Amino acid sequence: MASILLVEDDRSIVSSLTEFLTREGFSVQSAPGQSGALSALEHEHFDLVLLDVSLADGNGFAVCSAIKSEYRIPVIFLTASGDEFSTVTGFDLGADDYIPKPFRPRELVSRIKNILRLTGSAGSVIALGDVLVDTVRGTAAKNGRDLYLSALEYRLLLVFLNNRGAVLSRAQLLEQIWDIAGEFVNDNTLTVYIKRLREKIEDDPQNPKLIRTVRGLGYRVD
Repeated sequence: MASILLVEDDRSIVSSLTEFLTREGFSVQSAPGQSGALSALEHEHFDLVLLDVSLADGNGFAVCSAIKSEYRIPVIFLTASGDEFSTVTGFDLGADDYIPKPFRPRELVSRIKNILRLTGSAGSVIALGDVLVDTVRGTAAKNGRDLYLSALEYRLLLVFLNNRGAVLSRAQLLEQIWDIAGEFVNDNTLTVYIKRLREKIEDDPQNPKLIRTVRGLGYRVD
């Protein structure tokens, strides 16, 4: 699972973006300000940094300069400072991408995955039995053969992987998935997608070993 450091002062953006990226299979940690970002980088490993230019404590350009000189981690500026001077400065400091706010979350995910592919980031493959999920490429394979999952099947699988060992109720699952085409995901639709996902990843879908039913409570993936 690729690890992302989000350096952003706006708590509403931190909350919504962390939730979204977690659903997409990333591990996200946030840090406010320049000092918070540098402290996090000193003590933990990250595969990529999402960085605002305007920070209450310091500024994003100084953080980017430190990252590129000391850690050599990919950096994406995600900022309202979209003027030409700021953009050119960001790239001159070594930024891998520069995205002005407001941004489209799915486009951001696509750019993150592309940069992680180019940099050969490790830690993006998650094993579930004989199923391997590559969260950077957005693919899944079983016994070396690609699994052709729909967008909702893949999202549902990521929800289970991000909550391993926990029992998820149907209500919790419905809260965390939605139809990218804009259609409402109801309880019956959830049943269908769980069935389809089991048919693709389980050796015996009638007796599932990966996605287990916890009677009266929901589902669990260990």
